[in-house]
Amino acid sequence: MPPQPVAGRAGVMLNALGGMLKSGLGGLAHGLLGGLVRFGLKPIKYFIDSHFRPKVLPQPGSVVYCDLWFAVEHSGIHVADGQMANIVVTGVAQSVVRYSDGADFTEKSQLGRKIYVSCRGKQAVGHTLVAAHAHSRIGDNDFYGLVIKNCHQFSSECVQQLGQDATPSLLDQFTGWLGDMLEPEWEPTIRQLKAHARRKLGANKWLLWDWDQQASATPEPDWQAHEAFFKNQPLTPDFIALLRQELAQTQDYEAELADEDIPKEVRQRLRSFGQSLEDVSQAYEKAKAWLQACPDAAWSYNDIQSCGADFAEMARQMQGNAAIRALAEKMGRRYLAEDIKQKRRVPQADRSEVHGVYRSGDVLRVLPAELANLDDDTLEMLFYARLLENQLLSYELRGQGWMDQQENSTRRQRTGPVVACLDTSASMDGTPAIKAKALLAAIANILQKEKRELHVLLFGSQGQIREYALESAAALPGLLRFLQQGFHGGTDFASPLQRALDIISAEKTYEKADVLMISDGDCTLDDNFAQRFGQQKEALQCRVYSVLCAGRRKSDNFSDEVVVL
Repeated sequence: MPPQPVAGRAGVMLNALGGMLKSGLGGLAHGLLGGLVRFGLKPIKYFIDSHFRPKVLPQPGSVVYCDLWFAVEHSGIHVADGQMANIVVTGVAQSVVRYSDGADFTEKSQLGRKIYVSCRGKQAVGHTLVAAHAHSRIGDNDFYGLVIKNCHQFSSECVQQLGQDATPSLLDQFTGWLGDMLEPEWEPTIRQLKAHARRKLGANKWLLWDWDQQASATPEPDWQAHEAFFKNQPLTPDFIALLRQELAQTQDYEAELADEDIPKEVRQRLRSFGQSLEDVSQAYEKAKAWLQACPDAAWSYNDIQSCGADFAEMARQMQGNAAIRALAEKMGRRYLAEDIKQKRRVPQADRSEVHGVYRSGDVLRVLPAELANLDDDTLEMLFYARLLENQLLSYELRGQGWMDQQENSTRRQRTGPVVACLDTSASMDGTPAIKAKALLAAIANILQKEKRELHVLLFGSQGQIREYALESAAALPGLLRFLQQGFHGGTDFASPLQRALDIISAEKTYEKADVLMISDGDCTLDDNFAQRFGQQKEALQCRVYSVLCAGRRKSDNFSDEVVVL
């Protein structure tokens, strides 16, 4: 059965993405790009272009294109009577130039069957020489690739048959320059095609051809959902690259609409969408060092905004403060000895098989011929003589069996959990709080990579405690939101320290955990509590590290080690 034609660039791109998904390598394509099909500029454009901009009919030699997927377009040249010359993929890296109607041209579109036409102002623009060259290429077979010999280069080749450039207005020159600056670079050939259409045909706009009479059915997008989609995505380099491409396209589209009669409310919503993309892009730049320091935390724009933290300073503290790095590496490094009992089968020699005859004093295995001597009074004494001398002929028995044997061994198993107590008195505001958050984030990042537990206690005066258990690296934004709370009153060290030991005692997974006490000043426990605390700590085999975000204390009556940041 011959291969089925696949329209233009989609043939390679969609098939490639399908292969990625099947092989498990398409997480980004399936998740993020799948969302961008439903959200983003293109659905917004369809609504505006369908309801508030004029529709056109293509002229001979007009450039046409349709959106197939996110950042994937298919283009061609309208020749006459709704027929478009375009490249169609017929096999692996093989293509043919042929005519397609609107249905065939948009067959592979995942975004609706919209066709855009090169226009100057409100009128479609083309040229008979462009149409004639496109017609002359019908039936040509060629190599097809994503960068060379694709549909956009075919369309550009046709447009460049016009030797003289069109004369643009000053506004068109500015718009063209702005488009050159803002157009994304992911798809250089579609950018090249639009530039050629602007230069050779004077095309300064791209309007819809309502070939299937479905434009009026285009629904209004959920504007808030479009903005929320981008604000809730993890800020990874891949996502930011796609977002900035979307931002560039949005700015370019706004420039194209600048002289058109678009309802004020719609224009404001488009501007709000573009501003949301810009806000996310700027937030990423401000928090870039922090995001790189916590790559597994899956921070989104909304996470960053809700935390209200100085991420640049926290990143500087985390990366530049040697004491923070050293303590983060040291915490939770104690080992728990685990006794392991195993049973295994081992070989054992036995006497289950006759292997021959030998001389011995073993009467149980003596040969019948030797026993016959006992029935003869004369030979009976000979039997006893041979028995004393171990000279009786006997069966030689040999063999091998198996027995169960128990082996005991001891294995060192790293436990490594940490219970952190954070002082939230008013004196911790400012630089001490930033250092404390950077320390906890560094520790949390290490613990989660090694699948170890972290339990955080915020404390104030006596009895004032709030708790947060970090279960995964993705919960780090939640931890920082939790750290925005505070009691801003007095300071009592006994309550959080006792609660920390209670957690270690009650939770099996916290056996031999380390306790981290973070504060900004001197504090000691009364002697009675310190004595009881020391006894409990010794019984639980845990250590207490005290960290001063300000101050100079070097020792106290409850810590195993004091660190000044």
